[in-house]
Amino acid sequence: MSGEDKDRTALIPAPESLAGLRRHTAARVALGRAGNALPTAAHLKFTLDHARARDAVWSALDLGALGSRLAARGFRTARTASLAGDRATYVRRPDLGRQLGPAEAGALAEALGPCRVVVVVADGLSAAAVEANALPLIGELAPRLAADGHGIDAVVLVEQGRVAIGDPIGAALKADLTIMLIGERPGLSAADSLGCYLTFRPAEGLQDSARNCISNIRPEGLPPAQAAFKIAWLAREALRRELTGIDLKEESAAELASSPAAPLIEGS
Repeated sequence: MSGEDKDRTALIPAPESLAGLRRHTAARVALGRAGNALPTAAHLKFTLDHARARDAVWSALDLGALGSRLAARGFRTARTASLAGDRATYVRRPDLGRQLGPAEAGALAEALGPCRVVVVVADGLSAAAVEANALPLIGELAPRLAADGHGIDAVVLVEQGRVAIGDPIGAALKADLTIMLIGERPGLSAADSLGCYLTFRPAEGLQDSARNCISNIRPEGLPPAQAAFKIAWLAREALRRELTGIDLKEESAAELASSPAAPLIEGS
């Protein structure tokens, strides 16, 4: 075999100066190469993560089990669904995932009545994210909101929901604030990332610029305790200033040093 042929098939590790980066990120860096391709181990890991991402999008969320666990913790809950009748429609028609039918809106209003602060939990694009992180996050968030005098009046569980479906839900319940928890689009380094969107005085037709977002909520990203601290800060300020969105900047880090109940954030 010629020297050129050997170079094409040799397993070449990443330079040591780059390999050290892998200690600090889950991103695919410094994988080395086998000839012109990835090493076998890296290729198999990519294939596994791709399968997990696809499963996260297409898996169904057990809203009944989640509702039972929330009810056992004392939360008032209700279930509803968007106009996307099934998962295939949800993926193809994002607009339907943002809409709530008139009958569903009426049923929510009858079941829960007016609510000041509503948590909306939707499957989004990752049922795995909601199953793993929604309950721990709500458990961390509820006492922080209560300490500020803003209890969670109800938790609405939504099937086939997009972010903006929190607007008609909040409007039906005459809410001052909706806190939307939703499975984020899975990536190849994280298929279980939860997103949170806060909207003051939700109403249909609001632009996304009217919301505040906290993303990558998961133990390996922004842990639920730290996320709850940030969300509670935003909720308090949203209700005090009567706004959310681009005019409300998340500045909770300034309170970390002075608050004994604040979670420790690495590097702060």
